[in-house]
Amino acid sequence: MYARNVAGQELNFGVSGKLIMNALVMFDRQTETLWSQFLGEAVQGPLKGTALEIVPAVLTRWESWRALHPDTSVLDQGGPVVDQYNSYYFSPGAGVIGESNRDDRLVGKELVHGVVLPQGRKAYAHRFLAKNPVVNDLIGNQAVFVAWDAVGATAIAYDPNVDGRLLTFEAQDPEASGAVVRDLETGSTWSVLTGEALSGELAGSRLDVLPGFAVFWFAWSDYFPDTDIFNPEG
Repeated sequence: MYARNVAGQELNFGVSGKLIMNALVMFDRQTETLWSQFLGEAVQGPLKGTALEIVPAVLTRWESWRALHPDTSVLDQGGPVVDQYNSYYFSPGAGVIGESNRDDRLVGKELVHGVVLPQGRKAYAHRFLAKNPVVNDLIGNQAVFVAWDAVGATAIAYDPNVDGRLLTFEAQDPEASGAVVRDLETGSTWSVLTGEALSGELAGSRLDVLPGFAVFWFAWSDYFPDTDIFNPEG
């Protein structure tokens, strides 16, 4: 998700109909600049090179979101939502254009949570996170905490530094969904989906979300061929 304000101007976006390595290209109606949805950056036009501000968002199931935010607003497009891409999700093909960088470290349409930092890029396969719902990791020299919520099939990456203190996390209940974790330094408990400390010394504190999103492996490796992979299986 991106903010629409660029250099003090509010932009309105539409779908250009173009693709870059199988990823959507947007355009803004004010300047007709083309923007890469994947990179969040203008790739052609008057604003070329301008980056959109990332707005932290969580891709999860409605039941999980509603439990956390019962007063939430809903975008109603009129009528039931039908996903026209179900057959595509389960087909072996890698998009309309095909892969630019075939990388067999993971299966092409395996879902990963890709994290993009100045220190590097790293992909966390959903199937690995389902078995390892709490990951204390490094991307370059940046500490990263990646959490998995089984109920919502959701992965989120956080900066584990709070007020200058580096925290290390563990599952609150190994048999539960992983929706609540605990830090070893203070014993505070934290919500996986909100990054907020629910109890303990740090209650009310909130972890910063790191830039990342759910994406097919083939698309991620096309854009970031130098990516690292979290693989607890070696």
